[in-house]
Amino acid sequence: MTKLFIAQVRTAAGPGPLVTVRAEAEGEARLFLSAAYPEAEIAALDEPSDWVSDADTGSRAGDIREHPGVAWQPPASRAG
Repeated sequence: MTKLFIAQVRTAAGPGPLVTVRAEAEGEARLFLSAAYPEAEIAALDEPSDWVSDADTGSRAGDIREHPGVAWQPPASRAG
């Protein structure tokens, strides 16, 4: 079963939109993101415990979605 991960992707042009990726583990999520964004830095990746979204976040392993207009915010458990 896949988990939802949220990522902050940075390109030479600056930070991109919030990205979600479905994967079984963090390492797999990083692989999917690296393949989808080969020239970008994966600046942050986290498995949100209580993040709720009404946007399409995919359902299968490898599903990646960009969420324009949504800014990265570290999960509350890691903020501070």
